[in-house]
Amino acid sequence: MNINDVELTTTDGPARGYEVLPPGAPTGAVIIVPEAFGLNDHIEGVARRFAGAGFAALGVDIFHRSGNSTAPYDDFRKVMALFEGLDDAGQLADVDAAIAHLAARGFPAHMVGIVGFCIGGRTAFLAALRRSLGAAVSYYGGSIVSQGPFPALLPLLEEAAGLATPWLGLFGDLDKSNPPVEVELLGEAVARASVDHEIVRYPDADHGFNCDARPAFNAEASDAAFVRSVDWLQRHLQ
Repeated sequence: MNINDVELTTTDGPARGYEVLPPGAPTGAVIIVPEAFGLNDHIEGVARRFAGAGFAALGVDIFHRSGNSTAPYDDFRKVMALFEGLDDAGQLADVDAAIAHLAARGFPAHMVGIVGFCIGGRTAFLAALRRSLGAAVSYYGGSIVSQGPFPALLPLLEEAAGLATPWLGLFGDLDKSNPPVEVELLGEAVARASVDHEIVRYPDADHGFNCDARPAFNAEASDAAFVRSVDWLQRHLQ
């Protein structure tokens, strides 16, 4: 693999990108949006995992406006500080910067997917609403159905029928921030969308089930969700 730190040009200044290129010719490109803890070692590992599946992967630091890129898993005060100055316009600006970088690499929008985790799952859903990409995947995306702890990030449920990008949602039934009743509401809303969409639920998985640095890590659900994600991307990044 070819791994590089790159600088993305956003409307709010430079943002760090963690780019991983596979050994062979990529089958497409994937933007990786981190959890509320930022572009840390775990998310870099996620980027390498998708590159190992044949994609050019680009992790994006969406928290560059705060002056810090990461926060520890056990300090929510520092997590909240990461969100200073971040709103939907800023998230889309960062996504657009990643799209522009990948376009310069030779990947048009229909060959670009976006995969997000936790609050990054909401970013992926937001991008699927407002941008026409090849595919989007949200792992336990927070603040999509109901208001979460970040005041500037409002629910997106009322817009769900307007999906412009094929979207896959991956949720755990033990997730108290995305309880099954809310996931069902989201499923009913996206059912009215004109693009391909799917929601998959894992009965024994909690919020953060993909993160091997957190107690909620569920290896079985993580592996199954990764297979689903790769299949979704391969089917749509044509």
